[in-house]
Amino acid sequence: MTADPLTDAAMRAAAVEQLRRRAVAGVLTSDDLAAGFAYAGERVPLINPQRGIFRPRVMRHLLSVRTVFPSTGSKIWYDDQRQVHRQILAGDEVVDYAFMVGGPDMPENRHLREAMREAVPILYFLGVAPGRYTLVYPTYVADWSADTLTARLAFGAPAGELGLREAEAPRNMPTAAERRYGLRLVRQRLHQATFREAVLAAYGGRCAISGLPEPRLLDAAHIAPDRDETLGQPIVPNGLPLSKVHHAAFDAHLIGIDPDFRIHVSPQLLAIDDGPMLEQGIKAMAGRTIRLPNRRADQPDRDRLSARFADFQSRN
Repeated sequence: MTADPLTDAAMRAAAVEQLRRRAVAGVLTSDDLAAGFAYAGERVPLINPQRGIFRPRVMRHLLSVRTVFPSTGSKIWYDDQRQVHRQILAGDEVVDYAFMVGGPDMPENRHLREAMREAVPILYFLGVAPGRYTLVYPTYVADWSADTLTARLAFGAPAGELGLREAEAPRNMPTAAERRYGLRLVRQRLHQATFREAVLAAYGGRCAISGLPEPRLLDAAHIAPDRDETLGQPIVPNGLPLSKVHHAAFDAHLIGIDPDFRIHVSPQLLAIDDGPMLEQGIKAMAGRTIRLPNRRADQPDRDRLSARFADFQSRN
């Protein structure tokens, strides 16, 4: 493969399309990243496991940068591991990305500078939990400072939002309006991904009602909806891991959970006789208690459950 701008663009598009198919609820694992991507019959790596800034040998320009979400108690090597979530959630249109240790002339840091000069869209793997990432694309290097040893990243509008295929995405620095729009999408994705990862981790990756252990079939349901400014925060005590069927039933007020963690089933569903899925998967759950996380601090907030259960009762 020849390294040229057109090939680079086609390779980035192939990587993005494959990663989006691979992601579960918008989240990629370390194994997903280590698998690389296929292009022209060859495997191309996505990352260097030891370094956060990566340009494959077969590409002319930078392909990806990565911010690791540190495990509890682990050492923080770079400032962006602490700051980037705060900056995104605070509404900053650009976020800080620390240089590779070794100074501005390190090859990886030069790759960042070249990506800025050429307005190259890059893949940003943003850590949302230990070993888990969400893909932010397109991301641009908006600034590069040898004095502060920091690059600044800006988010653009995804090609699909512009009615384009990935390979047709414009190659230019995003406008102020596009940066604001890109940031809004990233904030929403970050909220969703970190909330889901935290809730599923607290419950051991199982549905709180059925015990189903398949993460690809589980959602993180809000007890108090996120539109509720007082109680709707994306925190574990406001979440329940539910299978997609149980989540839909919970949101439709066909299933309720009281402050003592007991499951209630709507009379509408109890009156239906329609085979084992309904009988065993939902109706048989009436009167049981949900599975609870090991840590008491992670258990569902009783006040939130009380408010949600009152809504269930009013509709049934």
